[in-house]
Amino acid sequence: MAKIFKKSYKFAIKSSVFICALLTCAISLFLYRFYALFVWQVLLFAGLTFAVPFFIIQYRVENFIYKRVKKIYDDLTLLESSSFRKQQITTDIRTLTEEIDKYAKDKKLEIETLKIREEYRKEFIGNVSHELKTPLFMVQGYISTLIDGAADNETIREKYLKRADKGVERLIYIIKDLDMITKLEVGDLRLQIECFDIVELVRNVFELLEMKAAKKRITLTFDMDYKQPIIVRGDRERIQQVLSNLIVNSIKYGHVKGTTEVSVENLIKNKVIIRVRDNGEGIAQSHISRLFERFYRVDKSGSRSVGGSGLGLAIVKHIIEAHDEKIYVESEYGVGSEFSFTLEKIK
Repeated sequence: MAKIFKKSYKFAIKSSVFICALLTCAISLFLYRFYALFVWQVLLFAGLTFAVPFFIIQYRVENFIYKRVKKIYDDLTLLESSSFRKQQITTDIRTLTEEIDKYAKDKKLEIETLKIREEYRKEFIGNVSHELKTPLFMVQGYISTLIDGAADNETIREKYLKRADKGVERLIYIIKDLDMITKLEVGDLRLQIECFDIVELVRNVFELLEMKAAKKRITLTFDMDYKQPIIVRGDRERIQQVLSNLIVNSIKYGHVKGTTEVSVENLIKNKVIIRVRDNGEGIAQSHISRLFERFYRVDKSGSRSVGGSGLGLAIVKHIIEAHDEKIYVESEYGVGSEFSFTLEKIK
């Protein structure tokens, strides 16, 4: 919506007063020298020499500003032409200057935002390309080797087929995660809201990940013995996915013989906060703000060796936000990390 500029007569008034004073003094001296000097004549002349220049100057300046500023607006495309009308242009230069500055700053901010988005888009495409390229080349390499004659060796054939199968599984895993995060971002993924025991759900996740944790001799435990169920409201399957992703990450980046601890605490009357703590590698503060970006990896060199699609935390964030809840992260490099999220508690 276009701004209505306030009207200003300062320039026309000052100019008219100057002209009026100059001409009145001149005509007064002339009348005084050659003719009789009457006060009413001087006042009438003064009034005319003020009023006529005032209207001429005001009209000309408004038209001058409209033509010049309209051209600037059109050339710089700071405003749509439909939002810039002749009747809105006045001699208030300060208001016009402020308005132009405001639109210039808005456009500058818009350009900077577009640059950031473009950089993010390039980084995202590069990450997707890399994540898909690695397993594809691996599968292609094994299959090409088998075609070139290695298939005649039964031992090599079986080993390479198993490796190719793992590469295909990784591709499917990445594509499924991409599909899920896309649905979460556009709001196509519907949540099946129900009431369930969060303590029981955590125990189920512990059982599912028990063997993975045992490989690194990491202990999965609660902070205390929960004898009573804690009923929360949410999508049970999606919250299980959140817990699985957070606990899997704590195992991946945890130290051998380490600990992953889960606690469920009352936050306010109808909220609980679920915390997942570990005493693993920890995360430097410089990475915290970008942890939930798609494909963002803290360790650029070695993180792919531990597997995963690079979408886990991004999916976690979207699932929690789809529940209208919050997720938090606290970490100290070399000490450990804590991821926590809220859920609605049912009495």
